[in-house]
Amino acid sequence: MRLRLLLLMPAALLFAANGMASTSTGTVGDWMSPNKSVVRVYPCGSQVCMKIVKLAPTVPGNKDEKNPNSDLRDRPLCGLNIGTGFRQVDAQHLADGQLYDPESGHTYSGSAAIDGDELKLRGFIGISLLGRTEVWHRAPAVQSECR
Repeated sequence: MRLRLLLLMPAALLFAANGMASTSTGTVGDWMSPNKSVVRVYPCGSQVCMKIVKLAPTVPGNKDEKNPNSDLRDRPLCGLNIGTGFRQVDAQHLADGQLYDPESGHTYSGSAAIDGDELKLRGFIGISLLGRTEVWHRAPAVQSECR
């Protein structure tokens, strides 16, 4: 019985370490959005920002055509900052940011939380109850960003 317990302990420790490794990277990194584009969450000064680093092949256009500012409608989506001003609450949570949705051209208040290998991004107007949550999945790091 004691030998069996000793044999199981290394497996349990390995499992626990693997579980910690997958969540210890926090919010920073590359994430796949529901439309299959890759968005990088990265530190920008004392805040956290988000930018598109790879467009999904199914995205209908590659310009910011829905932007309410007509002067910005010609800028490329790839490389576009879509999240700004986020405050890193802890390794698992972001708060007080602004999210730009290029599919609608709207900007929302935002927050984000890690749940395993999912980033639950909440965009809202006014209060968090008046919004929706979008789930992004951790993606392998994109080696070459689009320009």
